[in-house]
Amino acid sequence: MKKHNFSAGPCILPQEVMQKASEAILDFNGLGLSLIEISHRSKDFVEVMDTVRSLALELLGLEGKGYEALFLHGGASLEFLMVAYNLLENKAGYLNTGTWSDKAIKEAKLFGEVVEVGSSKDKNFNYIPKGYVVPKDLDYLHLTSNNTIFGTQIKEFPKTDCPLVCDMSSDIFSRQLDFSQFDLIYAGAQKNMGPAGTTLVVVKEDILGRVSRQIPSMMDYKVHIAKDSMFNTPTVFSVYVSMLTLQWLKDLGGIAAIEEINEKKANLLYSEIELNPLFTGFAKKEDRSLMNATFNLADESLTEVFDTMWKEAGINGLNGHRSVGGYRASMYNALSLESVGILVDVMSDLERKG
Repeated sequence: MKKHNFSAGPCILPQEVMQKASEAILDFNGLGLSLIEISHRSKDFVEVMDTVRSLALELLGLEGKGYEALFLHGGASLEFLMVAYNLLENKAGYLNTGTWSDKAIKEAKLFGEVVEVGSSKDKNFNYIPKGYVVPKDLDYLHLTSNNTIFGTQIKEFPKTDCPLVCDMSSDIFSRQLDFSQFDLIYAGAQKNMGPAGTTLVVVKEDILGRVSRQIPSMMDYKVHIAKDSMFNTPTVFSVYVSMLTLQWLKDLGGIAAIEEINEKKANLLYSEIELNPLFTGFAKKEDRSLMNATFNLADESLTEVFDTMWKEAGINGLNGHRSVGGYRASMYNALSLESVGILVDVMSDLERKG
């Protein structure tokens, strides 16, 4: 039975990407060797790294604009630390919109003063703060564009005089933005790019080298740029699958094409949540995420019945994050409109049975 994968990450990937990746595990480029046993310094893999870095900049519209794309280790969690290590000299501003912002703030405080320019903690992060004032003396302002746990997403980004840094782990490549407004973007691969194991960092090179501290080589963006993202052995499989996924997205028509599909999926599900009296949405309507729809049953006594129904329909990964409960439908790029339709059908069936 086909599974409809709503997992929040690691998550669904395009089937054609999975097929090509599985073939490369057995025989890569006709070499008679597996992708995961060839040298990362070999011509075949260097070509992969060059291609995926180029694709990332191309899709984001950042080619020739002073940006470098890197594929590094450690996930977004290491980037919480690396961003501050490389950019925080005196004071940084953070918009606190959830768990991942909280974690980023904690790491940044190791290096300097951190100002929360705004927070939605007062309402358990069910909205995006607006109308906040950005101090003039910041080394950078850090935002989290999409909040997987709470299902909120920033729709408008502030104009700043300081560098703008954004954690886009869960919505990169999903919607059109002017990506040149950001000076540094980072994103774990395991949502819209590939399997867990690598992290994309897109950084404007001229914001680097401004801090007075010594930065360990492995933590220094400038070192990774100088070594073409090959300072140490990269996570070859996740980098390769990211290349395949970005090529799939380009062939589909790029971010503009996938945004149109993503909006159809989100509109279909949010319409059901609004119209079906058995369900209540968590996030404020104006801040709802295209990627992660969070919702609850109005009557928790229906939990067992609903859980049985969606599992029998071949739906996977619908449970909310362990810290908040409820349900979370993650609708990343590779999830089909058909899969969202199956979930909506189950929700409608529950209402009819009630």
